[in-house]
Amino acid sequence: MAEKRTDEDGCSEEINTTLSNVSPPESYSPSEDECLERAASQPDQDLKSVLVTSVLNLEELDIDLFRGTHHWVPRSRRLFGGQIVGQALVAAAKSVNDNLYAHSLHCYFVRAGDPKVPVLYQVDRTRDGRSFTVRSVKAIQHGQPILICQASFHMSQPSPLHHQFTMPEVPPPEDLLTVEELIHLVLSKADLAEKARIGLNKLLAEEVPIEIKPINPQHFYTLVPAEPKKMFWVRARGHIGEGNMKLHCCVAAYVSDYAFLGTALLPYPNYRAQFTASLDHAMWFHSTFRSDDWMLYECESPWAGSCRGLVQGRLWRRDGVLAVSCSQEGVLRVKPVTHSSKL
Repeated sequence: MAEKRTDEDGCSEEINTTLSNVSPPESYSPSEDECLERAASQPDQDLKSVLVTSVLNLEELDIDLFRGTHHWVPRSRRLFGGQIVGQALVAAAKSVNDNLYAHSLHCYFVRAGDPKVPVLYQVDRTRDGRSFTVRSVKAIQHGQPILICQASFHMSQPSPLHHQFTMPEVPPPEDLLTVEELIHLVLSKADLAEKARIGLNKLLAEEVPIEIKPINPQHFYTLVPAEPKKMFWVRARGHIGEGNMKLHCCVAAYVSDYAFLGTALLPYPNYRAQFTASLDHAMWFHSTFRSDDWMLYECESPWAGSCRGLVQGRLWRRDGVLAVSCSQEGVLRVKPVTHSSKL
C-alpha cells in the first residue's frame, strides 16, 4: 500500500478553515510585481526539472535491474506512491525500442515503502510483439515487493477512429494562484492562529517538485459538503523539453497520484482522514503532451464505501486534447472532526 498523508499534526481543521475562505476575487488581476515574480518562476530551459535529474532517475545495476535512491517524502514519512509508479515506468521504458511508447499501465501497491532504503526495480520482458510490447515490473525493498506494475507499449498507428470528451471550461493558469501563493496569502493575515501558521509553514517546507493551481481553492480546503469533484492546473517544476514522450509519460505517472484519492473525501467535511493508502493505480496515455507545460487535472469520485474510495481523472492539454486518463482505488479510514470552541 502506498500510504498518504494523515492529519498527524492535528492542525488541518484550522488550516482548512482559513484556506477555504481564500480565493482571488472575480475581478482578480495580477499586479505588475506579481507578473514579474511569476515570469521569474517560469521553467528555465537551463534548469532541468528535479523530477528528471533526481526523483525519477534510476541507476542501472544489471540487465533489466535498476535502483532508485532519491525519494520525495511527504509528511506521512512514507514513500509517495506516484514516485514508485513513475520509477517503475522508467524501468519498463528502458527495456523497449525507441519507437514504442507507453499506452497503459496497471499497478498494485502491496506494501508501504520505506524512504530510508533504495528501491530495486526488476523488469520482466513479458512479451515483444509487432505492435504491442508488455513489461512487468516489481519494485522491491527488504527482499519483498512493494509494487507490482504491468506496462504496455505501442507503436503509433494511424486510424480513422477518433473521439474524446470535451475539456471543461476553466480559467487559464495565468489567472490563478499556486498553492504556495495561496498559503503565503493566508500567512500574511495578522489574526492567523499560531497552530495554523505552523502547519502552513510545514506545507511550504515540503518542496513538492510539481506546481499546482487550484481552479477553486474551496474544493481543496472546504469544510462544507461538496461534490466529489475537483480540478487544478498542474505541471512539473523546471524544464524537461520536447521530444521525449517516454519521459513525459513517467512524469505524468508521478503527477497523477498527487491529491487524487482525497477527491473521495470532499462530500464528508465532518470526517477527517485517519489513514489513507492507494491500493491500485491505472493510467492510459492517449496523446502526446509535455509534462512541464500546464495541464488541467480533472478528478472525480464515482463511488466510496466499505472503507474504500474510487477516483478517476483526466489530464487535459491546454489546447483541449485529452492526454491521459487515470483511475485509482484506495483505503479511506476516517474519524469525526471535533470542532473546538473559538470563544
